[in-house]
Amino acid sequence: MARILAIDYGTKRTGIAITDEMQFIASGLTTVKTKELLSFLKKYISEEKVELVIIGEPKQKDGAHSQVEAEIKKFITLFKNTFPLMKLDRIDERFTSKMAFQTMIDSGLKKKQRQNKALIDEISATILLQDYLKYKK
Repeated sequence: MARILAIDYGTKRTGIAITDEMQFIASGLTTVKTKELLSFLKKYISEEKVELVIIGEPKQKDGAHSQVEAEIKKFITLFKNTFPLMKLDRIDERFTSKMAFQTMIDSGLKKKQRQNKALIDEISATILLQDYLKYKK
């Protein structure tokens, strides 16, 4: 089997998570500057077997798309042109950042560590991927 990669897209930074090859466990991979995201994915996907990419779909409480959705759609077009054979799916990412912050508190990270926005993005991507794995089953 190949891995599933999740993207928590942001205008400045993007969190990335990946599954194991059996697609049981979601783990944070890294956070990259969004402007470097496509080059990071080219390198990663050329080195690892990835069969599916999940991109978070940010929505507001009322279900309407958030403002960043327009940027995500531009990225998806670029992604599909770069990786025409790669499967891509979307999943609702409401509250993943809040859940990531709570996870940091629950794991005992100090206040200074919890201010690391890159870590929040990576944890958000991991939560997104865990949700997808649950949904898939």
